[in-house]
Amino acid sequence: MGVDGTAFFNDMIPLGRHGTVDEIARSVLYLASDDSSFVTGTTLMVDGGMSV
Repeated sequence: MGVDGTAFFNDMIPLGRHGTVDEIARSVLYLASDDSSFVTGTTLMVDGGMSV
C-alpha cells in the first residue's frame, strides 16, 4: 500500500498542514491592494515555512 500524499506532505511542512484557499487568496489580495503600495523587490513566501 502507498502513503497518503496529503499526510506525507503535511509531515514535511513546518506548520504541519497545507494552506487554505482563503490564506492563499488573502496573500494575493494583499499584493493587489493599496496596502502593499510601498512593497518593492521582495518575494512573499506563502508556503507554511517550507522555504526556510
